[in-house]
Amino acid sequence: MDPTALLECVTSLSCIVTQASTGLIVGALLFLVAAGLTLIFGVLGVINFAHGSLYMLGAYVALTAYRLSDNFLLSALASGLAIAVFSLVFERLFMRRVYNADVLMQLLVCYAFILILDDAVKIIWGPEFQSMGMPEEFQVPPMFIGGGVVPVFYVFLICAASVIAAVLWWSLTRTRMGKIVRAAAHNPTMTSVLGLNTNLIYAAVFAVGGGLAGLAGALAAPVRSMSPGMGFSILIESFIVTVIGGMGSVSGALVGALLIGLIRSFGSIGFPLFVEGIMFVAMALILILRPSGLLGKEPRP
Repeated sequence: MDPTALLECVTSLSCIVTQASTGLIVGALLFLVAAGLTLIFGVLGVINFAHGSLYMLGAYVALTAYRLSDNFLLSALASGLAIAVFSLVFERLFMRRVYNADVLMQLLVCYAFILILDDAVKIIWGPEFQSMGMPEEFQVPPMFIGGGVVPVFYVFLICAASVIAAVLWWSLTRTRMGKIVRAAAHNPTMTSVLGLNTNLIYAAVFAVGGGLAGLAGALAAPVRSMSPGMGFSILIESFIVTVIGGMGSVSGALVGALLIGLIRSFGSIGFPLFVEGIMFVAMALILILRPSGLLGKEPRP
């Protein structure tokens, strides 16, 4: 531990800018994964334990698409769409059969797919670490803000996550479809009685959630190495974000993701061997002070 190094960093504008930008891209990626996870839970009441594997699959699909097209933006969009379609098939054929089952059964189904997808990645792409590398369009000099270095790709990631967060908020709160989704989450029986197809709503929500995870994997591909099983660590962090923000709250997922991203970034300076522990300590404190999470709804008495 080196608290002195952390103190020196927070008193230096250049260090604050550099570490904050790093923390924000970590938070942006975590938000995209956690938003899909919390959206599925909020509407379907199911925790998709295979969500991290969708993130992994998105990264590998983006890698293949990029090698074929040499266009990163097109590859990221294609990857998000492909994982959304895969999630739709996964939900229709498997997950919908265990919605009302014990959580252990849901866990077993998801864990089976974690193993299947890990092995599928090994067969298709190989067990070795792979890297996309920085796309050519982002191979430009970094930006200098307050003496800190901010790569252009970091700015793109932060902006992309901000736009997606705004679109999600607008879609859920300002559109008819968003009202239907919230109604299905609150009272699926009444929604069905009103003539709305709740099965279709569930499938669409699951597809959107999975697509967000796949898009996160695609956006992470240039800055993170890829390997089978890479979805496990992001899944754990996404659960922490979801718990901190509040189960079922997309806005809470955004706040929790940014908080965890900044904790990881600045914590790595002062407490490099205890960064993971700090995240769990933060989660424990929030659960003690506010069991429903920062923006989660308090349970009805």
